[in-house]
Amino acid sequence: MSYLFVHRERGREHLLSPGDTLESDLGIMEVPEDVEPGDVVETHLGEAFTVRDLRGPDLFEHLERTGAPMMPRDIGLVVGRTGLQSGDRVLDAGTGTGVLAAYLGRIGASVVTYERDSEFAEVARQNMADAGVADAVEVRTGDVTDDLDGLGQQFDAVTLDTGDAAAVVERAPDLLVPGGFVAVYSPFVEQSREAVEAAREVGLEDVESLETIQRELDVGDRGTRPSTRGVGHTGYLTFARRP
Repeated sequence: MSYLFVHRERGREHLLSPGDTLESDLGIMEVPEDVEPGDVVETHLGEAFTVRDLRGPDLFEHLERTGAPMMPRDIGLVVGRTGLQSGDRVLDAGTGTGVLAAYLGRIGASVVTYERDSEFAEVARQNMADAGVADAVEVRTGDVTDDLDGLGQQFDAVTLDTGDAAAVVERAPDLLVPGGFVAVYSPFVEQSREAVEAAREVGLEDVESLETIQRELDVGDRGTRPSTRGVGHTGYLTFARRP
């Protein structure tokens, strides 16, 4: 389990575990083995870092990346639309950095996630340990489509971030418990369409596809208005449910 060490005055944040050593221009800091959230740990130069528990946004910002992780707002839609909760079983594919898997593990779900790239999978395993969910999230190296016949269980949700997600959606009636959801994240609209068509073809219900857009507000002395910066598009999310 790792913690966030925050230097408020300098705006510095570091993800560290008990026993780690931080060397920076602020000095050398030895992290105690018994460190706890709320503690203040100083470098040898007297620079103070406050210890915090990791929260969801911290996972997105500080876990080691092997690509572009799913944004917190997309993860929020996945959890909100599927109603995932403690005790649920999730099959995930396209682990990548593992931010989605870590979020789901931290709300109490049991996750089996597949990553094709062995190096990415190893990074994801370390990220699960840093997030404190190594017991809840099993990272498997391989292609989920190769194992669909041998999983030996059904899931409350299937979450997919892969180019061939439609091929897994076609198997959703066998993979999901009655009432279970499939959620597909697609960077391209063509993949979203394929997922929708596959879901309809196998008789899934409540099929919908959403574009995720977020826009900040600028708050100033003269008033408040939407930011003139670019609209925050991230991707497309497709949901469907087993009858």
